[in-house]
Amino acid sequence: MSNKVDPNLIHDLKHFGLSDAHKCYNCGNCTGTCPLSTPENPFPRKLVRYIQLGQTEKIQKSPEPWLCYYCGDCSVQCPRGAEPGETMMVLRRYLTASYDWTGFARKFYTSERFEIIAISVVALLVGLGLLLFHGDNINWQDAHINSVWPSEKIEIADLFMAAILSFLLLSNVFRCFKFTMGDLAFKVPIKYYASQAKELLIHVATQKRFGKCTDKMQWFVHLMIMTGYASVFLLVVVFINGLGFENLKFQRDLPEYPLWHPIRLIGYYATFAIMYGTTYAIIGRLKKSKPVYRYSHPTDWMFLILLQLTTLTGIFIHFTRLLNWPIPTYGLYIVHMMVAVPMLVLEVPFAKWAHLAYRPVIIYLLKVKEMYMKDQPVPAIEAEAEPVVATAE
Repeated sequence: MSNKVDPNLIHDLKHFGLSDAHKCYNCGNCTGTCPLSTPENPFPRKLVRYIQLGQTEKIQKSPEPWLCYYCGDCSVQCPRGAEPGETMMVLRRYLTASYDWTGFARKFYTSERFEIIAISVVALLVGLGLLLFHGDNINWQDAHINSVWPSEKIEIADLFMAAILSFLLLSNVFRCFKFTMGDLAFKVPIKYYASQAKELLIHVATQKRFGKCTDKMQWFVHLMIMTGYASVFLLVVVFINGLGFENLKFQRDLPEYPLWHPIRLIGYYATFAIMYGTTYAIIGRLKKSKPVYRYSHPTDWMFLILLQLTTLTGIFIHFTRLLNWPIPTYGLYIVHMMVAVPMLVLEVPFAKWAHLAYRPVIIYLLKVKEMYMKDQPVPAIEAEAEPVVATAE
């Protein structure tokens, strides 16, 4: 690994929200306080020092920013007010932009204007598309969404969008993999990757490392938002096409599923989880009640607003369908899609939702690397070396 100094690093990171890293004098309180920091992967102190020294390449190959869940303990204990917890959040934004080969994530994180324009353009295109392309036999007497936008056409659009987003996200995850593993990326036998697959799935589903932080509430809120949205994503992207079973279609008209139907129960859980998590986070950011909420990047607000609006419009559509109001239902459906699609298109591969992929992948790769290195024989030169005794002349 080279030791090239980048004098513009701190200036660059300011565009991602960095403000107080220069205050750090490397006392080590933050690393000593963090319950997740280890001798093998110490943070935040090491990463703050990398920033001060302009070590761009070392930061890009560092897994530590993804091992931090920003409980805020390090920022509370910092005697200089250098906000090490927020610095780690800044580095996650920076790494997300570094992994993204399109350059879109960098623009999304460094320009509030670009973020707003991008979301507005996608929203307008979605709204225009729904207004122009619809069924020929619209039911104006009853609230039948499928009479306006037939489910088979929505299925095709969803699968097409899912394919594009999967390609973008997975290609960025592949770059994350190469950055993290370095020279070992293609040297480690496949059996080591396979042996830790279970660990990857566990971290994806539970984010269990977050539970080791002192602020358990942050882990719970994070879990609510993640599992809530993941549930909706599965319902919309997977079950919307029914997997070959007509009774599993998510976009269907009345009669509704019975109360005890799994699809309905999952939908209610997702609604509650997202609304609870986003409301807690929004109130916390407004009150600045914790270190994690003291600083809010524009993308943080946009993520919460889009997610909550998507959920709220979905709730409203549910009730207008039950009340059998066709015009409000169709209008709300357009608004719902104008909010939901930009969030998917922009957040999943380029911003906040990408974190849900990078973090468990990094933890998984570190475990793979650890198991591989443990099995390597000690170099002969080390095994055969004899102690050198210094003698005075």
